Amino acid sequence: MIALIRYMVTVLLLSQRFLAPLLLFVGLLAVLTSSDSGPLAATYGSAAGAMLVCASWSTMALIGLEDPAHRSVVVVSAGSHLRVLLGSVATALLWCLPLTVAGLLLPLLFGSHTFTAADAVLGVEAQLTCAVTGVAIGVLCSRPLFRHQGYALVAALVLLLATLLGRGVSPVNILLGDLQNASDSADLLGSTGVLLAVAAAVLAGAVATAQAVGRRRS
Repeated sequence: MIALIRYMVTVLLLSQRFLAPLLLFVGLLAVLTSSDSGPLAATYGSAAGAMLVCASWSTMALIGLEDPAHRSVVVVSAGSHLRVLLGSVATALLWCLPLTVAGLLLPLLFGSHTFTAADAVLGVEAQLTCAVTGVAIGVLCSRPLFRHQGYALVAALVLLLATLLGRGVSPVNILLGDLQNASDSADLLGSTGVLLAVAAAVLAGAVATAQAVGRRRS
């Protein structure tokens, strides 16, 4: 698995398809947190929303890097479709880790805030919750569920809007509502940790769905 992840990271870097979602993430942070002096909980909510979009886009780009013939070769080398899918998910999550660090630090540069340990933990939890959910959306909107990119993009937009705006539908919507209304980051650490666990369960369901569809079509 380590060799597979190393291969996927190399392919992603060489393809440079990470640049567009990266620039979008930094741009959204600059726009949403520039000159902000409010509570860091709300600020990290904006960073988490940006992470959701970036993680979805990055995952779709990663899974769609190879044509079906090339991906078949990778599957044979890895041993199974599931290992390749899990490698893609692990690579996407690893890519989100440096973005999480950027999401913690850049709002401090763009705005004026008092930073505490509770703010740091909450920021990490919030961004990881959105990263995991974004990867789940990316998995559901990639091959083998969608063979045409146009349909995949429409499905991704619908899922992103439902995730962000559907009241109580997703852990992301609940999370962003909590962050906007929080006065103390320490009060949200426990509930945000629960939402992160729910997001992980959503990702597991997305992987199981993609694997089942892939096995049926293979």
